[in-house]
Amino acid sequence: MEILAHVLVGLVALLHTYILVLEMFLWEKKPGRGLHGFDPELARTTAPLAANQGLYNGFLAAGLVWGLIAADPTGFRVQVFFLVCVVIAGVYGAVTANRRILFAQALPGAVALAAVLVAR
Repeated sequence: MEILAHVLVGLVALLHTYILVLEMFLWEKKPGRGLHGFDPELARTTAPLAANQGLYNGFLAAGLVWGLIAADPTGFRVQVFFLVCVVIAGVYGAVTANRRILFAQALPGAVALAAVLVAR
């Protein structure tokens, strides 16, 4: 179960790394604009906001990677902390921005969190 938990945490970290790239570097290009259906002008106007969001996603990914490489009990605690952050951010985003965030961010984070807790 520990291997499954680590794989799931790694996948959540990869997801947030992808979101970082999308929001920080591809926001004004087709993949970024397509995410929300923005026209080029709206994408240009919102790019600084998206880059800020992307940076936060990068911090989540970095924290999850730290949790994977740190020895226990620190690694376990760091994984739990950052997965809880992912779930909270996903729920907040679903309530305030787009319901899809619940399934794209909060659900994977919650599944990984459950696996980490069960593996303990």
